[in-house]
Amino acid sequence: MAYIVPFPAVRPTKEEAAKIAALPYDVYSRAEAYEKVKEQPDSFLAIDRPETQFAPDVDMYSDEVYEKAASMLQEWVAQGRFIQDEQYFYYVYELTMDGRSQTGIVACASIDDYLNGVIKKHENTREEKEQDRIRHVDTCSAQTGPIFLAYRSDATINSIVAKAKSRLPIYDFVAEDGIGHRCWVIDDKVTCALLATTFDKMDSIYIADGHHRAASAVKVGLKRRQENPGYKGDEPYNFFLSVLFPDDELKIYDYNRVVKDLNGLAEDEFLMELENIADILKTSDTPIRPDKKGQFSMYMDGTWYLLQVLEEFTSDDPVEGLDVSLLQNLVLEPLLGIDDPKTSDRIDFVGGIRGLEELERRCATDCKVAFAMYPTSITELFDVADAGLLMPPKSTWFEPKLRSGLFIHLI
Repeated sequence: MAYIVPFPAVRPTKEEAAKIAALPYDVYSRAEAYEKVKEQPDSFLAIDRPETQFAPDVDMYSDEVYEKAASMLQEWVAQGRFIQDEQYFYYVYELTMDGRSQTGIVACASIDDYLNGVIKKHENTREEKEQDRIRHVDTCSAQTGPIFLAYRSDATINSIVAKAKSRLPIYDFVAEDGIGHRCWVIDDKVTCALLATTFDKMDSIYIADGHHRAASAVKVGLKRRQENPGYKGDEPYNFFLSVLFPDDELKIYDYNRVVKDLNGLAEDEFLMELENIADILKTSDTPIRPDKKGQFSMYMDGTWYLLQVLEEFTSDDPVEGLDVSLLQNLVLEPLLGIDDPKTSDRIDFVGGIRGLEELERRCATDCKVAFAMYPTSITELFDVADAGLLMPPKSTWFEPKLRSGLFIHLI
């Protein structure tokens, strides 16, 4: 039973929405965040990354930095750039990229559902990354970046969304990166009640993207429960801001790998070793993209190779059978010496949105070999989460990214 509830959003005015909406805080390095905010001072990134308001030598994790985020949020609201809905609503959020649209429900999910496993995760989080967002959420008393959740498509919700989209949107703009954003309000009490009961019948909701934001929001909620031992359970801090998408509208991109050296092997030796675990289906001097599960392509010394893992090495295990696991267990660890891809400085990860040309570029600059993966499927993600297991790092890359600042949940 998933407890997915409406909330009174703090959100930009229609005139300000396009200027304020920002990509997630964690897609930028510190230097990139400075440049983006310098170019676009109205971007919500200024609040999500408040160190941009200080000199580069200021500790970005100091108290004054988080306090600056809180004061800026209060100032922007006071200036009339945001409004707060007085009633509890659900919202509909459509993103369009390259002609493909995905539409989600903006709502709040229960921290108890996260703790009891109704909301399922597929990757671990790191404490140091959590601490930054814990302090940001707690100091601002607001969740500013939504967690990207997925659920198995439901006809009732599809009908509700279609009806909402027949109305005039509250936001309708195309961002500078070409992604279209449209949003609607679901304010009818009967419809809101139907949405709540429909989600309540679901036994599983899945974190697609935003594991650290989710873990941080939950820990702030638990902290506030400790500070308020008489809490009732309906206080805003017991919930976290989310956008929930049906699985059949989502697209996962490949998450590719580049390695800096061949671990002492000559190229011909490396190729001979690869032939023990995979068939080389073809070679080319132009990029080759794998077109089915069990395949990966490789770029080395100006040549692309398409490889098919031998059947004897495949697995029905939800994790061991993933293509990223096969590459790690058959190639990266035994042949290239990448024992722990989370900590090794000899491997890097390249989101598929950057294209295969980025792999060629990296091999021309600081790497020796690149591997292009067949994308992990949403079904594989669900299977891993349902089994209570975790994917290897950098298994999925979701596009388009949800914007921060369009919907804020005060806690």
